[in-house]
Amino acid sequence: MATDRRQFIASGSIAMLAAGIAAGATTKAGTTTAADAAASRLLEGFGEELLADYPENATALGVDKGVRVALKASLTDRTAAGQARIAQRARARLAALDALDVAALSEGLRTDVDVLRTAYGFATEGFRFPYGDVAVLNLNWSWRNAPYVVAQNTGAFLEIPSLLTEQHTIGTRDDADAYLSRLEAYAGQIDGETERLAHDAAQGVIAPDFLLEKTLAQLRIAQAGDVTAWPIVASLATRAQALGGDYAKQGEAIAKSRIAPALARQLRQLETQRRKATDDAGVWKLPHGEEYYAWCLIAGTTTRLTPEEIHERGMEELRELQSRMDVILRSRGMTQGSVGERMSTLGKDPRYQYANTDADRARLMALLQASVDKMRPALPRAFATLVRGHLEIKRMPPEVEPGAPGAYGGAGTIDGKIPGKFWINLHDMSVWRNYGMPTLVYHESIPGHVWQGEYTFGLPLYRSLLAFNAYSEGWALYAEQLADELGMYDDDPLARLGYLQSIAFRACRLVVDTGLHARRWTREQAIQWFASTNGSSVAEVAGEVDRYCAWPGQACGYKIGHSEINRLRAQTREALGSRYDLRRFDDIVVKAGGVPMVTLARIVQAQRRAARPPAAVSSAGSDTRRRSL
Repeated sequence: MATDRRQFIASGSIAMLAAGIAAGATTKAGTTTAADAAASRLLEGFGEELLADYPENATALGVDKGVRVALKASLTDRTAAGQARIAQRARARLAALDALDVAALSEGLRTDVDVLRTAYGFATEGFRFPYGDVAVLNLNWSWRNAPYVVAQNTGAFLEIPSLLTEQHTIGTRDDADAYLSRLEAYAGQIDGETERLAHDAAQGVIAPDFLLEKTLAQLRIAQAGDVTAWPIVASLATRAQALGGDYAKQGEAIAKSRIAPALARQLRQLETQRRKATDDAGVWKLPHGEEYYAWCLIAGTTTRLTPEEIHERGMEELRELQSRMDVILRSRGMTQGSVGERMSTLGKDPRYQYANTDADRARLMALLQASVDKMRPALPRAFATLVRGHLEIKRMPPEVEPGAPGAYGGAGTIDGKIPGKFWINLHDMSVWRNYGMPTLVYHESIPGHVWQGEYTFGLPLYRSLLAFNAYSEGWALYAEQLADELGMYDDDPLARLGYLQSIAFRACRLVVDTGLHARRWTREQAIQWFASTNGSSVAEVAGEVDRYCAWPGQACGYKIGHSEINRLRAQTREALGSRYDLRRFDDIVVKAGGVPMVTLARIVQAQRRAARPPAAVSSAGSDTRRRSL
């Protein structure tokens, strides 16, 4: 009976479900014209279709219930055929968006169309390359377009266990049956990616040997031991224990008969590729590698900046930031050597380090929580509209940590049942310094990613499903800046130094990412330049460099987005004079939701004009510089 019910939950046409929901949908803001009504129906239909393409997003947002309950039993089709169908649908939706008469729409809908058209445009360009993974349209993993289908930080074997154990809720037998359906689908995802790995390898698309070494180590951990101890099985057994139905045994059976063999097949494929791999780090080595990297940069920054322009911007911004760091270091008597050398010396001081012990891990976690607690009372000084900031700070699962980034965060579900998460990697405590932890938590949680993500819940669902790397990461860096401006470091100059080093770190990323993929730097060259220039440890930047090799262009979105937000703020302050209000500006930016940076500029410009007195609006008509945002 459990299997029958599970099949029923997963059955039916999700496309028909999407059409049915869209047919009766209305926008949150309502519609005023026939053109708006027609466009709203089209966009909301696209939102439901996006959920059908990427069902994990319905779970991440907490909307996998009611008429969308079938999505809770489904996962993305990661086979080559499944990805081809997603690509075809992206092209069709882009054509439909291009056919709209945008001039006939209200301002809000014009923005929505612009956002969707940009996202589908990026995705369609990416799908033209016959390899890798295009994740532009997938909210859960939109930041990590990747040339390699599976790597140390990309692939179902890493991403789906986290979804199942952390986001898939189990309160009823239907929920548990849906979990079992997803376990079965997970095995298919692994095999689908293994098929695509073989296809790409035949074209010469093989990850660098140092990435494959990490990936193989993680896969071996993932398939090691008794399946009853695997997190995806143990989580189901614990949470479904009171429901009856023998779910633990059913989960074990799927893991043994389907998931374990699929993991073994993927392991063998990657072992084969490891024997053929080289240590060439950049995507310049791939078929049409220069064109591929250009697309990665466009998708990652939502600009048309060239690799050379980004490289030079990184060097310029780094000089400015390090001049500010120099002042603090000199005030502490540290005057000899470059800023990077002095930061390296500071980082070696045992007073600021953590040991690989449970006690020090607990000490670090306590500092993160204390920093969030300190920030909350200050938020009304930066925002006129406040959200809940529903947050949980958690350590990453140890089996994921070796290949994972240092930290990441994001909002929880729309209904608030699952809090936003700030995940911290505590595998190697030597990479962390206590003076750098406050700015990290502000970036990932409040007022960074978790905070910003909650504002998107007020947008139409189709907008909540889309994210743009430059906006979201640019906002998170801006959140670090707000923390400084709100006085979080007034009594702690070292923490301010940690904040400036964090921003400089992102300027270094512009240099290193373009160095690897456009200037053909080696991995070792990138690591040594990064560590010596920013004063970071080799252990910390080695993992960073590996990340850039697997996600080209993504790391450039941070500083590019941050600089653009500050450019818009400076222009707004200059234009409005005494009428300028930081809280209003921050509200405009954070409530815009995920948008390309050019769209954000248009939104800020429109709001700025609305805030001016009539005479100012009239006189601004001849100001070409201000018009050309």
